[in-house]
Amino acid sequence: MARQLAGKVALVTGASRGIGRAISVALASEGATVVLAARAIDKLEQTAEQVGKAGGQARIVPTELTDEDSIKNLVKVTTEKFGRLDILVNNAGVTHSAKLEDTATEDWQRCMLVNARAPFILCREALPLLRESQAGCIINIASVVGVKGYPLQSAYTASKHALRGMTISLAEELRGSSVRVHLLCPGGVNTEMVGSVRPDIKKEDLIEPGEIAELVLYLATHKGNAVMDELHIRRAVSSPWFIS
Repeated sequence: MARQLAGKVALVTGASRGIGRAISVALASEGATVVLAARAIDKLEQTAEQVGKAGGQARIVPTELTDEDSIKNLVKVTTEKFGRLDILVNNAGVTHSAKLEDTATEDWQRCMLVNARAPFILCREALPLLRESQAGCIINIASVVGVKGYPLQSAYTASKHALRGMTISLAEELRGSSVRVHLLCPGGVNTEMVGSVRPDIKKEDLIEPGEIAELVLYLATHKGNAVMDELHIRRAVSSPWFIS
């Protein structure tokens, strides 16, 4: 049976580990060629190996998401190497845990640069390629804090609210075009980042990265008349309907 993403090109940020690695492998399992973006080349190589084992092809592009020129280069390499882009997954993120009064401007700025500014630049630069695809797809990974707020996470929460707002506006701008825009807002996922800021959550209660990857794969392959703008994914042990 033909794989659903054969011949398609996907770009995934934060692909060196966690959710980004799981997404990259899931897309590859359906035949996609995946452009892997992150800073850690050794970990990107590990992801590329898993992509190959899943039946896809990988292209590693070391990228610093706080640097606009580095982000532009990511799109440039994708264009020169493949001449197309069908799926863009803005997954990379950083967090910071502190009271607002103890949060340095630099920590606030880093969250905004990586979590909000980088996806904005990447969407802007990649749109010409995505428009050429018959079924272009942008999937932005926000967080439960994109619709809620938790203490000690003001910088992270602000950046994810910004990402969610941009995604909603972009979806309106692209309505009726060949490019669909989606947002995922997951709760605690079993990653290094969540483990460092939420050690109080039992590991066995966390969402697995592969579960998020399955939803991304569904969004990337579903092209019917039903469109899912935003998916809220909570831990099974947490309260339903986490929008306040």
